[in-house]
Amino acid sequence: MVSLKLQKRLAADVLKCGQRKIWLDPNEINEISLANSRRNIARLHRDGLIIKKPTVVHSRARVTLRNEAKRKGRHTGKLLNLSAF
Repeated sequence: MVSLKLQKRLAADVLKCGQRKIWLDPNEINEISLANSRRNIARLHRDGLIIKKPTVVHSRARVTLRNEAKRKGRHTGKLLNLSAF
């Protein structure tokens, strides 16, 4: 297995993203390993051998539902009506 640390770092810089967002085609490892310049990395990106992964969605839907319930007095952890006991 060839180390592709340099290629991944260069690709992250060329594509202006983090290294975890870079996908290197596992079927073309030999060709990617020969790329040792930013120009070669950009060419591989144009050819589709290096892809920038989409951003991961971090949904706030559950937070919104919990905040609505908290506005109604849920999830407070204390008794609001002591006369019921």
